[in-house]
Amino acid sequence: MRRHEKEIASFAEIEQILRQEKVCRLALSHHDEPYLVPLSYGYADRTLYFHSAAEGKKIAILRANPRLCFEVERQIEVVGAPLPCNWGMRFETVVGTGQAEFIEDEAEKKAALGIIMAHYGAGDTDDLPPEACRKVAVFRVRIESVSGKRSGF
Repeated sequence: MRRHEKEIASFAEIEQILRQEKVCRLALSHHDEPYLVPLSYGYADRTLYFHSAAEGKKIAILRANPRLCFEVERQIEVVGAPLPCNWGMRFETVVGTGQAEFIEDEAEKKAALGIIMAHYGAGDTDDLPPEACRKVAVFRVRIESVSGKRSGF
């Protein structure tokens, strides 16, 4: 990172951002064509969990090229100044890389859905009908690299 004074060096702080925020953006690529998508997610043990419809552009891209980049941000605020060129932003952001791994085992899938549901304050997965679990695609991204940046604090 070029601006070391803005680096979030503590992995505990990076994890706090991942645990608290509600939207994770995935940057995907297929045949040199970029695709960016915001998703709800869950986080546990250096792993992000996602669910999706079983078919669609995102799933097709991930099956062809599971490599991805992710981004989560918080506390975004424009900071004004008398001169326009002195304006800035206040933010914290986490950016990392990993690889999508589709979860097919029903018990693992249900556990992953539980992590996602818990991230948003929902209860356990005991009431999830088995057919609902079978219809949805669930994948995880084990974090391979990650960095954090903070500005304006």
